[in-house]
Amino acid sequence: MTTPPAPRSRPRRPEWAGRNYTLLTAAAVATGLGNAGALIAAAFAVLDAGGDGGDVGLVAAARTVPLVVFLLIGGALADRLPRHRVMVAANALNCLSQAAFAALVLSGGAQLWQMALLSAIGGTGHAFFSPAAEGMLLSSVTSEQAGRAFAFFRMGVNGAQIGGAALGGALIAIVGPGWMLAVDAAAFALAGSLRAFLDVSGVPPRESGGGMPADLRDGWREFATRPWLWSIVLQFSVVNAVVGAAEAVYGPLVAEEHLGGARPWGFALAAFGAGTVLGGVLMMRWRPRRLLLAGTLCVLPFAMPSAALAIPLPVPVLAVVMFVSGASIEVFGVSWMTALHQEIPEDKLSRVLAYDMLGSIAFLPMAMSLAGPVESAVGRTASLWGCSALILLLTLAVLTVPDVRRLRRREPGPVAKGPVAEGAGLGTLTEGAVTTGAVTAGPVVEGPVIVAEGPVDPDPAAAEGQHRALP
Repeated sequence: MTTPPAPRSRPRRPEWAGRNYTLLTAAAVATGLGNAGALIAAAFAVLDAGGDGGDVGLVAAARTVPLVVFLLIGGALADRLPRHRVMVAANALNCLSQAAFAALVLSGGAQLWQMALLSAIGGTGHAFFSPAAEGMLLSSVTSEQAGRAFAFFRMGVNGAQIGGAALGGALIAIVGPGWMLAVDAAAFALAGSLRAFLDVSGVPPRESGGGMPADLRDGWREFATRPWLWSIVLQFSVVNAVVGAAEAVYGPLVAEEHLGGARPWGFALAAFGAGTVLGGVLMMRWRPRRLLLAGTLCVLPFAMPSAALAIPLPVPVLAVVMFVSGASIEVFGVSWMTALHQEIPEDKLSRVLAYDMLGSIAFLPMAMSLAGPVESAVGRTASLWGCSALILLLTLAVLTVPDVRRLRRREPGPVAKGPVAEGAGLGTLTEGAVTTGAVTAGPVVEGPVIVAEGPVDPDPAAAEGQHRALP
């Protein structure tokens, strides 16, 4: 008589992966896959319609303007209304704009103004989505679960963007950019459907404030009274700008002239993405006690890619530099999310995050437009060394802010909001311990984090969620 085989035990879901967290992660992975390919598809759609590099930049800029204009309003709205409804509505808007973009391209009659208009609509959706999404994610886990949960979330989004770029490039080569834009529209539809099932029954009702201006003033007070917060946002307003210029403007030119063209440059960017995944793995185990000290020190290697392009280093060495840079900046990204989760009151999260995001992208358009004239004035090599030097100098300057050095991770327990007093060191690797801690596709810049939930965005800050931050 044979003994029946024991029933297979189903793998247990980690305790930090609750219903809302799982839905948010799945939705972010879906849009990460779609957005990474749409980034490439939009550029080729403009070029296929007879446009040039300037036209590609115009379509990208059309998305940036409403993002800057509506971001603060989106943050205030997300703290007044149920965040999941704001997210679903924004996803629906992005789905419709991308579907219209796809239909326009597939019809063969796309005109530049039409593509710019649809890009602007997508930017509007992104402006309302991002603060709500960050606030919802940060409130989906408890403080003792946060570090591991946020690291896993970022790993999923970063991996989706790496895979999405590869799959998107292949799909565009086979069937054209229009179909890739249609896939992105479907990804937004799927993401919106998932977010519609978020459970908000446990979310306390929000207090009615004195109107939108009062909400914005309240958010500004929360932002401006925390030196660690505004100093790092100020740092990344410049860091994101110079990294955007280096990677979007100077990098492809160096690759074309010295490295062998687009393929080696794509390999280097893929190495950066792989590094962010490794950084996420590390942060699932590492519990840095001085969150921002550890994170800010890890911004220093972010200066290496610009220096590597200035030399320029051979492709294999450049790939190693990009890999290390991606891993280190991911450490900052998770540490930053940890600090926000720990220090900012939940009912003000979206407004504070809106100021964070706005500051982090403020100088990007100017940096992209000035990259060419600066190169003409001082040369590309000097420009790249300048990018590297600015990152180093600003990071060292931020390390002089006492709150950045002193803010520490709190252990679970009821503690009042506010920076923790100076104490232990940077932390240790813990085997399997739940970490306590804390999101803009392509290489996304990792400063204060951006959730990249929009269609076309060739600049690193809205696209990567990677250099800085997020999905």
